[in-house]
Amino acid sequence: YSRAIALPKAATLAFFKDVAQQLKLPKGRISGRALGALVTAVRHTPARGPLTQLLRADLGIDRARALGADARGELPLTTAPVQARSSQGRSSEELGVPQHLGLPRSASALQAAYRRGSHDPVQVAERALNAARSLANQSPTLGPLLAYDDESARVAALASRERFKAGTSLGPLDGVPIAIKEEVHMRRFFGRLGTGFLPHDASAEDARAVARLRAAGAVIIGQTPMTEFGFSPIGANQHRRMPRNPHDRSRLAGASSTGSAAAVAVGITPVSLGCDGGGSIRIPASLCGVFGIKPTFGRIPAVGLGLQGATSVVHLGPLAVSTSELASFVELASGADAGDPISTLAPPFAPGELTSALGRGVRGLRIGVDEAEWAAADRELTAPCSEALVQLEKAGAELVPIRIAHAEHAAAIGYLTIGIEAFSALTEFRQRHLDAMGPDMQLFISGMETFRPDDYIDGQRLRQGLRRAVAKVLCDVDLIALPSVARGAPQVTDAEMRSGFVDPPLLDGMCRYAFLANLTGLPAASIPVGKGSDGM
Repeated sequence: YSRAIALPKAATLAFFKDVAQQLKLPKGRISGRALGALVTAVRHTPARGPLTQLLRADLGIDRARALGADARGELPLTTAPVQARSSQGRSSEELGVPQHLGLPRSASALQAAYRRGSHDPVQVAERALNAARSLANQSPTLGPLLAYDDESARVAALASRERFKAGTSLGPLDGVPIAIKEEVHMRRFFGRLGTGFLPHDASAEDARAVARLRAAGAVIIGQTPMTEFGFSPIGANQHRRMPRNPHDRSRLAGASSTGSAAAVAVGITPVSLGCDGGGSIRIPASLCGVFGIKPTFGRIPAVGLGLQGATSVVHLGPLAVSTSELASFVELASGADAGDPISTLAPPFAPGELTSALGRGVRGLRIGVDEAEWAAADRELTAPCSEALVQLEKAGAELVPIRIAHAEHAAAIGYLTIGIEAFSALTEFRQRHLDAMGPDMQLFISGMETFRPDDYIDGQRLRQGLRRAVAKVLCDVDLIALPSVARGAPQVTDAEMRSGFVDPPLLDGMCRYAFLANLTGLPAASIPVGKGSDGM
């Protein structure tokens, strides 16, 4: 090392490139001693630059930067949602609200039991809290809650019980247990963002979405754990006892809204609140086999987040056991708020508008299918998705071949966007608490220090070009159908859960399709359509 820094500049760079190559970074997962050596090299030696270049290449960032002028748009960039064509010309088939036939129990089933008197909200809330604690005590854990709000839940449940007795229910989520991702402030609990160093101080007030859910009678039972600062889409965080995949405990549950997905999948709550900056609702929903939606950017105001205004791609939204809960949640939590200017762009919903739309059917719906994008996902995932499209076609939808220009670079453009925005938002934390962060966050922050001055600006020009390409496609189709993820639920060991790991190819496989919607502000949902040997 001392000899190397005495070499001429070109020779020094070549030396450290050799060092990076000699580390022989695995193409897959890095953990244990190899991870420790990588973190040390990136944080404390001049090998940081060459190593970061390898990671940039693995994540496709350099390939995106190499695109021609036709892939770029102009500045300034607006984060307002891309405008799709109107579908109002399709008449409704009046199919009614979809029936939820399986387990876990839906919100409508709970409310029917309340009206019959066979259950009441207090019993249901207590059982949910007790079951969550029981699951947390198992190993590997399926515990979906990080913190339990027994006191507030009981007060809310008692009030709901009285309303049902009086026949004055507040609506479709009255008396329904709901869990809140720890990225979002809730009264009595601070949003700690998956970290081990942020304080446990109680938040003074609810985030706007949480306050609206409480006003609608929802019973908030506690906080769900997330990956550190939401940066891993995979589902491991050494600062938390993260729940494993409910279908197979040897596998991960996806992230970053890990606990919210698990709470729904194991039946603790019919619906939970999550956040999505690059798939953080849809990825765990997919891997856990539940429904999840990232609504239109600004539809639910992002007011009351742990890192308020940190990035231009974060959306709030629900994960649930059926589409009915998704619709009810979005209706109740939506609405303009002065704290989020983008939220003022969304037209208000009429009461019951989304729930009624569930019965519209698909006849006449034009669904865009980009075969080149589908080819990037594992066959065991695309097979049931393709069969679902066949069923939609039989029900009257039209499958339309499309090609979204440069869609294969959406994830890389997303990494440039959310990565650099978050790097700036984390300035104080990285200056004071870097040693307390997990190895993946240490690598991310140290690596971001090597990015070039124009990486962000060019990333936003690429983003504008991608928005333009998607808007063009949506002039001809009503929606775009893609797999939620390109890889199935990954295996994990107890040691990896305790000590952390990084896996760039897996990260890329999880995010492969997610950023297309975050960068454009369009709504995007993950719908379970089948179960394979390696997860949903």
